[in-house]
Amino acid sequence: MRESSHLGATVTPLAGAGQRLAVGGPPLAGDDPDAGRARDAKPGAGLERTLLYVARTPDPLLCAYLKSRGWEIASARTVHEASRLVKPEAAYAGIVDLTGFAPREFAGLETILRLQQVGWIALTDDSRLTDAEVRRLIRHYCFDYVHVPVSHATLDYLVGHAFGMVSLCDLDTPGAAAASQDEDEMVGTCEAMQQLFRTIRKVANTDATVFISGESGTGKELTALAIHERSARRKATFVPINCGAIPHHLLQSELFGYERGAFTGANQRKIGRVESANGGTLFLDEIGDLPLESQASLLRFLQEGKIERLGGHEQIPVDVRIISATHVDLEAAMRDGRFRADLFHRLCVLRVDEPPLRARGKDIEILAHHVLHKFKQDSARRIRGFTPDAIEALYNYNWPGNVRELINRVRRAIVMAESKLISAEDLDLAHFTAQQTVTLAQAREAAERRAIEAALLRHRHRLTEAAADLGISRVTLYRLMGAHGLRDEKTFFGGEAENQAELPPDAQD
Repeated sequence: MRESSHLGATVTPLAGAGQRLAVGGPPLAGDDPDAGRARDAKPGAGLERTLLYVARTPDPLLCAYLKSRGWEIASARTVHEASRLVKPEAAYAGIVDLTGFAPREFAGLETILRLQQVGWIALTDDSRLTDAEVRRLIRHYCFDYVHVPVSHATLDYLVGHAFGMVSLCDLDTPGAAAASQDEDEMVGTCEAMQQLFRTIRKVANTDATVFISGESGTGKELTALAIHERSARRKATFVPINCGAIPHHLLQSELFGYERGAFTGANQRKIGRVESANGGTLFLDEIGDLPLESQASLLRFLQEGKIERLGGHEQIPVDVRIISATHVDLEAAMRDGRFRADLFHRLCVLRVDEPPLRARGKDIEILAHHVLHKFKQDSARRIRGFTPDAIEALYNYNWPGNVRELINRVRRAIVMAESKLISAEDLDLAHFTAQQTVTLAQAREAAERRAIEAALLRHRHRLTEAAADLGISRVTLYRLMGAHGLRDEKTFFGGEAENQAELPPDAQD
């Protein structure tokens, strides 16, 4: 689930052209004007001040002035050139001239703008600021922005501020560079992910219990970690426990600990996971696999805020925030008597829904490029990207394993690829790409079907809302669903049964 888990926040989040929600997001631009006055201060001995200048037409006078001010200039005209200049262990100031890039290139620019170790200053003009995408890029990834033309001295001041802030962050968190290479980040630009990032920011500001629902592999633990790192408890511990991976007879002692002599082999006191998370956050993954006897103990703890170690009699107060997650349908489990309803309502004060990968549209390609950029050093070859048939297969595949499966397939392909471009065969998805020539009519029909399916999925097969999303009437949507073979009992009776009378006579069977 680093914003510039996992808001990979760099809410975390995860080189792809997507917003990251990183577990430890960067400082916000413009918060403290006084901080910029120390622009010439060097946080570490021998720290080189490098400035990444990205522009279609770099200004030679600006470069000369900044060099005279002690900056080492690295100029790039394209995103590809810029990404090659950045080293993960170094801090950079950055200038990006947005006036020279076309709107279709903004997605590519986002790839480098979200680099955690670069403090960006954007150059723009009034016409660009009317573009919502430009405003979003500046708001999420830049320390500041200025209108062109601008004095060279002003830019020197601003990039010094940005560089100092980025350098201080790296010094405050020595593991930041290494952490950015981990999988504790969430990447995405689709509306579903943007909504998830907004939800994470909101729930992080409270101390209520959070329930995360989603399919396996969607990044539920990254979301939990992102919530913890943005909460008031971020300086305390984050303790995860997979309830499905621990034998049921050991789960009670793992959660609440035990006293010496509580059972055969208990030679010393053991502190449980709940107690070890005191002051921080306890993440209960796969809570749906919790046995009923442990559910009762957990419910008692949530009600009283106290635990009792196995074999002990002392009531121990524990201050911990509970975040739980599962891929199991807990509503069905409650109906079947496998999960306590009172516990569910205690755990589900705030709910976060993780979107499946197949519903994330262009994020699939963005994530694939992000994983390639992160792990391309695993191959002796210089892997440059994906073939067209690989991109096609990525979109056609249903991704039952979600982001976890995507990461594994791309990492395997990086190692096994025989050329500099990863193919559908390298991804083991050759049968999900069409080898034959596709006519324009067929391409339009396939695109229309995908758009309808995506709208139905987003709105849970509610025809009126899906039609409004597609910009067509409900009757037209129903007709197109019939043409594409998308009518079924789930759509008709599940999402729209209450509105059957609104359908035209020829649409009612």
